[in-house]
Amino acid sequence: MDKPVCLIDTESDGTLCVQRSALQILQQIQQPVVVVAVVGLYRTGKSYLMNRLAGKQAGFALGSTIESKTKGIWMWCVSHPTKIGTTLVLLDTEGLGDVDKGDSKHDTKIFSLAVLLSSTIVVNSRGTIDNRAIEELQYVTELTEYIKIKSPDEVVDDSEFKFLPNFIWAVRDFTLQLNINGQDATEDEYLEFALKLKLGNSSQVNNYNLPRECIQKYFPSRKCFTFPFPTKPDNVSHLETLDQADISKKFLEVTDRFSQFIFDQSQVKNLTDGCTVTGRVLGHLVKMYVDTFSGGAVLCLENAVIAMAMIENESAMKEGLEVYQSGMEKLKDSFPLELNEITSKHQCFRLMATQTFTKRSFRDNDGKYLTSLEEAISHQYDAYLWDNEKASEAKCESLMSVLSDPMTERINQGFYASIGGYTLFCQDLEDIVNQYNTLACKEVKIAEVLEKFLREKVAVTTAIQQADDKLTENERMICEERERAVLLEQEMIAQEERQRQLEEKMKTEQQNNEERARQIMLRKQEEMSRQQQETKRAMESKQREQAALLEKSFQEKADRMARERAELQRKNAEQEEIAARTYAQMIADQQQRNEQNMEVLRQQHIQQMQAIHYRPRPRSESSCSIQ
Repeated sequence: MDKPVCLIDTESDGTLCVQRSALQILQQIQQPVVVVAVVGLYRTGKSYLMNRLAGKQAGFALGSTIESKTKGIWMWCVSHPTKIGTTLVLLDTEGLGDVDKGDSKHDTKIFSLAVLLSSTIVVNSRGTIDNRAIEELQYVTELTEYIKIKSPDEVVDDSEFKFLPNFIWAVRDFTLQLNINGQDATEDEYLEFALKLKLGNSSQVNNYNLPRECIQKYFPSRKCFTFPFPTKPDNVSHLETLDQADISKKFLEVTDRFSQFIFDQSQVKNLTDGCTVTGRVLGHLVKMYVDTFSGGAVLCLENAVIAMAMIENESAMKEGLEVYQSGMEKLKDSFPLELNEITSKHQCFRLMATQTFTKRSFRDNDGKYLTSLEEAISHQYDAYLWDNEKASEAKCESLMSVLSDPMTERINQGFYASIGGYTLFCQDLEDIVNQYNTLACKEVKIAEVLEKFLREKVAVTTAIQQADDKLTENERMICEERERAVLLEQEMIAQEERQRQLEEKMKTEQQNNEERARQIMLRKQEEMSRQQQETKRAMESKQREQAALLEKSFQEKADRMARERAELQRKNAEQEEIAARTYAQMIADQQQRNEQNMEVLRQQHIQQMQAIHYRPRPRSESSCSIQ
């Protein structure tokens, strides 16, 4: 994108709406996304920071009047400068606290959307982080009014909100000395000092502590940057057009540190269970979140993720099947082919299809959609095998027609209806069969078409034999017996070829089953790894908070934090146990389906083997033998 576009706008009645053109841009982004959103009071210079992150001097609108310039949420997608294969999505939100809005809840919705969509949220303010600045960030205390992790009926600990983004406070026009109690302090220490809780249980103390507690709970990863004045007051209104020489070196130095920190430390956007968010998935999230808020409902993240997973997995399944069909349709132009060649291509395209599915699929934890894709591919494969057989049959029949036309013409002319005609007919027939077997040796229907041809010639053979006065009655009986033996032999050859093809299909099915089980195991291992990482991050965060509370003599809150850690450990162990049971059941179900499919093939195998075994073998060679 060469410039930002409006992602979320506000209609005339105050309802939030998503811009379709912006969603279409996100739908085209297949890469993982790092999402950085900036929030803060209007006219505090948020857009300037976003432009610098985009590597541009201008882009997001900078206001130079008392009127808020940015409306809704604007988006700018650029290639990530340090993470290859990743897209950096910048979200510039409208200024909070604009008196012209009228709707007191509008700002909370904008703030909530910025929090939900981002992997790093930047709070931009001016002056200092004093009590007023923190109170102006009251929206953080209202998050739970709009967002629920699970269904409203389920009781969820506040610690469940640990999935929220990294938190950066950018303090603009900062003029104070970084000094706490006479000691030099870092920017981060300054932030933590500003978030320090007061002792006591009075309503005044509780009101003072509430926003600070929410920031500490919801945003365990916090960072602070203090920016000096960028330039002379007269130049601030057109900051984006100033030469570097006209901007404070200290301001540029902090801006560079801020940008580099964002590039290095802001992680790819993940959901509650650690699933990676791509641009396409982000588009789904934006649409569902905005629709929920616009409808006046409380957003249940679990339900939203489930709904999105269904959309993504159905699309992933369709996309995977299209990959398979595309490859096989091109192959179909070359039909007929040998069975091993079409099987090899089938395996190749099937693997490509499952890889395409895996790349796009989302939370297919029970392998339901992967199994559906495999079953659809299996049905398609059977259809392509049928098409290949029909093409082979048509080719073999055409070849047989060309080879047998001269003999058919002789029959119609009565050429063989004479003394010695039977011997000539047998010689011609044998020549036709030998040529056919040579030219059609690689065709899957070679045996069946030949069997059909010989059966069609039984009546003609008998008539020519009867018309040949050179043969004695005894010789005719011997010839008839030998012809039946030849026909039976050809039937057995055709049956054995069908058996070979069935065995090849069983082998392919077994390989597919093994690959499917391997794919499911890999997905489950990745899922477990993501969950363990998220749990580890949450546990470490709680441990740090508990230590900080103990250090500050908040024993009661530290004890509560210890209980939360124990509860988190219990829930994690319970989730791992459930996941293990689910995985075991999924594998068992998969094995049962595989065994049922294989049993069908085995029964077909047994029936064909019995058909071959119980057929009588020919007893002798024929003077009209066909090999």
